[in-house]
Amino acid sequence: MSNTCRIIQIEDIENAPEKKLRINFEEYIEELNSKGPIKADLLAVSLGEFIEISGQVQGSVTLECDLCLDEFEYILDFEVDELFAKNTFLEEYGPDTEIKDGQFVNDLSGSKSIDIYDLLYQSVILDFPNKKVCGINCKGNRFESEETFALNATDPRLSVFKDIKIDK
Repeated sequence: MSNTCRIIQIEDIENAPEKKLRINFEEYIEELNSKGPIKADLLAVSLGEFIEISGQVQGSVTLECDLCLDEFEYILDFEVDELFAKNTFLEEYGPDTEIKDGQFVNDLSGSKSIDIYDLLYQSVILDFPNKKVCGINCKGNRFESEETFALNATDPRLSVFKDIKIDK
């Protein structure tokens, strides 16, 4: 059985053959500035008290380079593997609990559905590189006319330091 909804009902997963539901997602995620629809081929599996959603995510988004501030296309192609607790997992923990190194469980707190749109939005954001750079040959700040601009720029507030002599 295949489903293309933004919201997946837990009941649909439970009633699917072998408690496995294939989810095909192909939609623009507005908050991501995507160049086209984000595509995901996911499989939701009921594991008793847990639901596992795993699969492949692909697409492209426009990011801003941290060095030159130019926009560039970032290609998405990664796997997602999320675990959801159907009922409150452990009351003393928060909504996202790390069971073992790198394995988190999202607490549905008795909710009867999973928001696939939100899951993919968060997964894509987490896939972004820490330092967004348009390419290996990025020259940096495009507003500088030469590399030494920052060193030669004079700020009148710094003029008090102009004549300081430092003894070594």
